[in-house]
Amino acid sequence: MTGKGRELADMMERRKVDILCVQETRWKGSKARSIGAGFKLFYYGVDSKRNGVGVVLKEEFVRNVLEVKRVSDRVMSLKLEIEGVMLNVVSGYAPQVGCELEEKERFWSELDEVMESIPTGERVVIGADFNGHVGEGNTGDEVMGKFGVKERNLEGQMVVDFAKRMDMAVVNTYFQKREEHRVTYKSGGRRTQVDYILCRRGNLKEISDCKVVVGESVARQHRMVVCRMTLMVCKKKNRSEIEKKTKWWKLKKEECCEEFRQKLRQALGGQVVLPDDWETTAEVIRKTGRKVLGVSSGRRKEDKETWWWNEEVQDSIQGKRLAKKKWDMDRTEENRQEYKELQRRVKREVSKAKQKAYDELYTRLDTREGEKDLYRLARQRDRDGKDVQQVRVIKDGDGRVLTSEESVQRRWKEYFEELMNEENESEKRVEGVNSVEQKVDKIRKDEVRKALKRMKSGKAVGPDDIPVEVWKCLGEAAVEFLANLFNRVLETTIGG
Repeated sequence: MTGKGRELADMMERRKVDILCVQETRWKGSKARSIGAGFKLFYYGVDSKRNGVGVVLKEEFVRNVLEVKRVSDRVMSLKLEIEGVMLNVVSGYAPQVGCELEEKERFWSELDEVMESIPTGERVVIGADFNGHVGEGNTGDEVMGKFGVKERNLEGQMVVDFAKRMDMAVVNTYFQKREEHRVTYKSGGRRTQVDYILCRRGNLKEISDCKVVVGESVARQHRMVVCRMTLMVCKKKNRSEIEKKTKWWKLKKEECCEEFRQKLRQALGGQVVLPDDWETTAEVIRKTGRKVLGVSSGRRKEDKETWWWNEEVQDSIQGKRLAKKKWDMDRTEENRQEYKELQRRVKREVSKAKQKAYDELYTRLDTREGEKDLYRLARQRDRDGKDVQQVRVIKDGDGRVLTSEESVQRRWKEYFEELMNEENESEKRVEGVNSVEQKVDKIRKDEVRKALKRMKSGKAVGPDDIPVEVWKCLGEAAVEFLANLFNRVLETTIGG
């Protein structure tokens, strides 16, 4: 992975890969980070020179992450909720043939524990470098097909035994492909199959294809194994509609603010005073805002983590990829040297592009825009470093994950009913206290005016999608409306 994050993201984008398991990352740490183009890598490693595993997710699946388990630098798993379907993705990296038996047994024990912790009703996909050959031709094992490569060895038998224990299928072996699209590892004259995708046997019918992708140069010896899996989920909402937002920030300009006030007055039939009804007023404000200020496109902004990804870098990587393909087809010394030279060229181009991008950032630091870029980059790094970005589901009393909106609401209701009806020791200490009744003063307009003045602009909107900029723009009309609204709420609360 060192120095290849953005190149990996580019490959996933071109090949339309949504989820990717990676092994031997050789990255020390236990966290997550953006690698560009909207892709995010969750990884774990304890040594920067060996081992390390990770899972890369496309942007649309990052918010679906519910849990990340980093078991060791050879095994980790992610749990995702996709439209009500629970999907567990496991990345594994088995010890090589020459490793000690104890190390191999520890790996399979860790993988067993991960599988046993996953409920049987949830989907599981394992993408792993098992460093073993399961062999070609089905010898009666119900967990694999007959389209493997060469003969089975001891490490391959461990893969088959694991699949039998967990009732899983070795997906690679079920699809008839040319040998070039079954071989996952090439080095010198060796052509073997050591990388596999596994799923539950009961879910094998959801996988329509599985093959090895050739012609990529991200990894020197290993090739990417891809499968197409179709989950039966509810119809998804239009993502672009969800992400489109009103451009409220335009209200910073006085001309936009004046136009907004005029259009709002027209929408209210020429009235200067806002209606007393909150729902009516809020809806008119939102519609006027969308009409006058417009809405965002909903597209992802430029990825500041990889803004160095320029045309020169992309051209050099394209050249390296073509050279690798040429060398795979005709393994002459001339083609090998050409590929090696282009590898070195890519490293130089990436280094130059990064240095140029950071020099420009340092130059701009003395400007207001430069400071904004720096803070934006820091916020993005902090956000990308978190495994779970938002709590989307909860567990019931027995520890099962609830996904539907109705079951989640019901669970929260049960929780608060139990919480609020428990005996509280603090209640005994206030038995002798006499309650005092006194008149509560109404909220004055000058209090609302001062509060609005103190509030900062540019903050995220709440559920009503109306920022403080709107109320500041409307001036005294907003003060009058909000003061009346707050007093009605106060009277209703006291009366209740």
